[in-house]
Amino acid sequence: MVALKIASTLALLSVVSAGHLGNYQPASGYNSFGAAPGYTGGYGAHIPILRYENVNNGDGTYRYNYETGNGISAHESGAPRAPGPEGPAVTAEGGFSYRAPDGQQISLTYTADENGFHPTGSHLPTPPPIPEAILRSLEYNRQHPSSGEGSYNSHYNHGNHGYNY
Repeated sequence: MVALKIASTLALLSVVSAGHLGNYQPASGYNSFGAAPGYTGGYGAHIPILRYENVNNGDGTYRYNYETGNGISAHESGAPRAPGPEGPAVTAEGGFSYRAPDGQQISLTYTADENGFHPTGSHLPTPPPIPEAILRSLEYNRQHPSSGEGSYNSHYNHGNHGYNY
């Protein structure tokens, strides 16, 4: 009987919460397809494919590229090159380009290999430069490594009486 009450309550909550899903409103400045006003690449528009190639050689090597009538293009090629736990892992290189709803041309190139995904593009954020004083300190530390008695590691790691600092 308790299980029936719990199941009934859960079913009622599901119906009530599902009713709220019909009230979805897109964020201010965007249409229901996620595109900004004036963006012509939205849902339902007929966008021609100007170029398309998709080649899979069956040995792990492949390449594809395409270009659409609204300025989207992409390309990638890959081959098993990097050593992996189950044999050679596929490494890839490629890129894509499109015009953002705000008019900015976005172009990105990348490589993907055993060391991860490495994108480059002028629109990607970059870290601020390291201050000169920090660079000098790092260089000094590299040239003068601490060792032996009197160093920070020696002082705090010997005689710690079972405590790790």
